[in-house]
Amino acid sequence: MRDYTKFYIDGSWVEPGQAKTLDVINPATEAVAGRIALGTAADVDRAAKAARKAFKSFSRTSREERIELLESIVAEYKKRHEDMAKAITEEMGAPVWLAQRAQAAMGAAHLQTAAAVLKSYKFEEPRGTTLLLKEPIGVCGFITPWNWPVNQISCKVAPALATGCTMILKPSEIAPFSAYIFAEILEAAGVPAGVFNLINGDGPTVGAAISSHPEVDMVSFTGSTRAGIEVARNAAPTVKRVHQELGGKSPNIILEDADLNSAVTGGVKAVMLNSGQSCNAPTRMLVPGKKMEDVIAIARAAAEATIVGDPSGNVAMGPVVSETQWTKIQGLIQKGIDEGATLVAGGTGKPEGLDKGYYVKPTVFANVTNEMTIAKEEIFGPVVSILGYDSVEQAVDVGNDTEYGLAAYVSGTDTGKVLDVAKQLRAGQVSLNGANPDLMAPFGGYKMSGNGREWGDHAFGEFLEVKAVLGMPKQAAAE
Repeated sequence: MRDYTKFYIDGSWVEPGQAKTLDVINPATEAVAGRIALGTAADVDRAAKAARKAFKSFSRTSREERIELLESIVAEYKKRHEDMAKAITEEMGAPVWLAQRAQAAMGAAHLQTAAAVLKSYKFEEPRGTTLLLKEPIGVCGFITPWNWPVNQISCKVAPALATGCTMILKPSEIAPFSAYIFAEILEAAGVPAGVFNLINGDGPTVGAAISSHPEVDMVSFTGSTRAGIEVARNAAPTVKRVHQELGGKSPNIILEDADLNSAVTGGVKAVMLNSGQSCNAPTRMLVPGKKMEDVIAIARAAAEATIVGDPSGNVAMGPVVSETQWTKIQGLIQKGIDEGATLVAGGTGKPEGLDKGYYVKPTVFANVTNEMTIAKEEIFGPVVSILGYDSVEQAVDVGNDTEYGLAAYVSGTDTGKVLDVAKQLRAGQVSLNGANPDLMAPFGGYKMSGNGREWGDHAFGEFLEVKAVLGMPKQAAAE
């Protein structure tokens, strides 16, 4: 059993301010896998002061020094890749293959991308006799989720380090193991004392303390829209920058000329990936109404082919993260049945033979209308809702008829039509014909899916202030 009851503050593993602990549950077995300490506002204050002290020198480091530091972190990360993957499987139930090839791999990928961007990023821009400087914003507070734990940590920490910021991290108390390994990696790589600090705790206590602390200049939160609103409220009195990556209910528009078998099967698999626990999952599949019966047959086959089970085995889908999530998902599946959607596959209860663990049946509903609860609420589980449309214009209108705007998907063989639909969708990222992720593509949402962008060079701007220096000699300003 893992015992992670110390915090990493000012370059040392220290005792928390109180003795209160929390058990961490393995969602595949429902057994206690470890325990963490729960922090307090006093712990946050200690970390914030350490980060503020470290900022004075770290903000003045050279580009070359930060590149070297990031490359050192990548080297240490590679040594711990297997440890990281095992921790993610244990804490949140990702199948071994997914933990190794995607979950843990993304942590290293963001670090490598930040190092590459840093090599040519322009922190100074001369404009006549004015010099524009992009300077590190200061102390950053990071509050990260449990669904892609190290991915969300790394895509915040990497650009923050690259731009010269210092930080405090509060990972999810539900899946905290990977964050501890990440902290150990940074320590081994020689990150200066106070630059990175780790405190465990819950949102109402530690999260609120980070969001409201006067020494924190910027807070970056990934999680539910409900919690994101609270982060913004807590941050408002100190007028700090707030960056949020929140919920989604992403439309997946399959045009009439698309390869139906490929698009529908791919759409179902994309939702089942990570047990449906991805904010950008294509959970609303919009298809031509006249092809609904064909779509139902393909979607049913894809869902029934999804192997669910012990994540340490050769399965496509493990459990969802907790009993709370399982119960919420069951309630929404039942809501879909009650509101008259056609249950194509799955349904309530656990899959056959899986009595222990928080397993959910791969579920598909058809003949869904956009007024139904399952089309409006973010289920955050392996549930696909299929909606029919009569025209492309209607598909776009329904696709945009949501309070969210994180991602969208379009499939079709006519490139011009696909792109035209993509341009009309109100979402921060639109994937065409099953495109692979792009580490340099900005990730973030419109509307209630948040603000700001992560990943690649666009992430750097979240951690920089712009200073205009007027009255420079023309020659000096041009250098």
